Amino acid sequence: MKNSNSTEKKIQLSKLVLGLWRLPNITDDEILSIINSAIELGITSIDQADIYGGYESQIYFGRALKKDKTLRKKIQIISKTGIILPNSAFSKSGIGFYDSGENHIIQSVETSLTDMGTDYMDLLLIHRPDLLMHPNDLDETLQKLKKQGKVLHFGVSNFSPSQFEMYRKNMETPLETNQVEFSLMHLNPLFDGTFDNCLQHNISPMIWSPLGGGDLFTSNEKQAIEIRTVLSKIGEELGGASIDQVALAWIMKHPSNPNTVIGTLKPERIKLSTEALNLDLSREQWYRILIAAQGHNMA
Repeated sequence: MKNSNSTEKKIQLSKLVLGLWRLPNITDDEILSIINSAIELGITSIDQADIYGGYESQIYFGRALKKDKTLRKKIQIISKTGIILPNSAFSKSGIGFYDSGENHIIQSVETSLTDMGTDYMDLLLIHRPDLLMHPNDLDETLQKLKKQGKVLHFGVSNFSPSQFEMYRKNMETPLETNQVEFSLMHLNPLFDGTFDNCLQHNISPMIWSPLGGGDLFTSNEKQAIEIRTVLSKIGEELGGASIDQVALAWIMKHPSNPNTVIGTLKPERIKLSTEALNLDLSREQWYRILIAAQGHNMA
């Protein structure tokens, strides 16, 4: 059973996290420029996964790390494992599925470390809840990686509150976050117990797709238009903030203290995102935005 009295120090991530799932095969210098621009703005956490870019994104990232040996100590590397992409080398039949077995996780971690040219990753997430995964088996695998110094901290991604709670209670390995989809276009974690679960255990969730995968800006659905209208009005009230800045500030206002993954690779957009950290929404402004997003008044 899990040692609930563990005093092990939790990982410290930057409030905004630079997501590299869209990292293209660009030059090492271009990647270094993106990462250094983020670091200068206080974004020191980098979000990766073994499958990103068709299993190649971490290779591109690793080339930059190998070129600048000083960079590794300035950042926290987050990676994920457990998803098998269709028609990949891991799928004999060509289907996509989940694999949290010891062999796959260890092989995935070792490949990721090689690809990125580093001896360890700061945080490893189980990317999706494998329905054939048992907490005892997973715990043994994670403990091996911990003892070998290959992974310092662990968490999960896309787990329901009940799934997170079951694994948390039945593992020695502390689970330090649950990375979930959350935006004004996807409100589920507010109401399905995900954030309640994080607050209960003093765990900061990680947020992916905080701008709804771009739908917040491009969708012509009535809901999206109403959200944009309210965000624009509140942006004016806050001194001219853009709608994406207000949307990020709305997420970060939640008391679970989320770490929000941004996907832009443009330095000017990264800078604009960090300015959202300085926006202080009132309670009324926060609820005005929520009402627009859910399409009805508070009960």
